[in-house]
Amino acid sequence: MSDTLTLGLTDTRVLRAIELVWTEATLLDAKDYLGWEALYTDDAMYVIPIDPNTNDHETSLNMVYDDKRMRRLRVERMTQGYAPSAVAAARTVRIVSRFTVAEVSDTVVTLRSAQILNSFKRNAFATVGAELTHRIELSPEGDKIALKVARLIDSEDAVSASGFLV
Repeated sequence: MSDTLTLGLTDTRVLRAIELVWTEATLLDAKDYLGWEALYTDDAMYVIPIDPNTNDHETSLNMVYDDKRMRRLRVERMTQGYAPSAVAAARTVRIVSRFTVAEVSDTVVTLRSAQILNSFKRNAFATVGAELTHRIELSPEGDKIALKVARLIDSEDAVSASGFLV
């Protein structure tokens, strides 16, 4: 392991960013979608690309490409009225680990990590693996997610409706 990586994981700014990523996972497992939505900056993007190698999310095909408005609509579907994604929603447990630091400054930390998401719905278990990238904006008023990219390991195969957020 390089000295930069080792130092990065002990940096208090990086630890704040990791804590925010874990908080996000906790809120999603608790189905606290309003709390989850509040973790994002107003101009943040939440992306699940189909092409595992693309960094051009704006012009590439994505499973999810949510700005603030689309996150709000997604949360409304998950919390109000009848929606297939909300009815008997899966119980989930997310494990987020293997953090590496891509960028660190006094205002921004970019992390890469691995996520295993286990779900249970209608007497069936499912596991989803993803490589995550989070760009966290640090602020004395509270740290926020400015970008989340979830690269599913099976993104190029047929994906069934998950009914939860990755």
